[in-house]
Amino acid sequence: QVQLVESGGGLVQAGGSLRLSCAASGSGVSFGAMAWYRQPPGKQRELVALITPGGGANYADSVKGRFTITRDNAKNTVYLQMNSLNPEDTAVYHCKVDFWYRDWWSVSWGQGTQVTVSP
Repeated sequence: QVQLVESGGGLVQAGGSLRLSCAASGSGVSFGAMAWYRQPPGKQRELVALITPGGGANYADSVKGRFTITRDNAKNTVYLQMNSLNPEDTAVYHCKVDFWYRDWWSVSWGQGTQVTVSP
């Protein structure tokens, strides 16, 4: 019932910045928390940042002070501004959205966008 479209990944040098976007669409749904996860090569997926509908945000320790998650509730879009990138940030980044539909909370995942940080 919910589709997510991610954009903004790419190749950047260490110290650079990227901004990821994830636009959610669906009829008859209400959106809850939105989050970004990442999966580095050969590692498990991990939470990067999460934002509630009211704007409260939480971050992984590894990205605090460098990444900022925001959302535009009118556009059902979540963003991840990534600054001071380093090679350890290289991963496939996925957005995850909680949504309410027909009396149930469900989850939708984006297809993922590659972020590569060169030394």
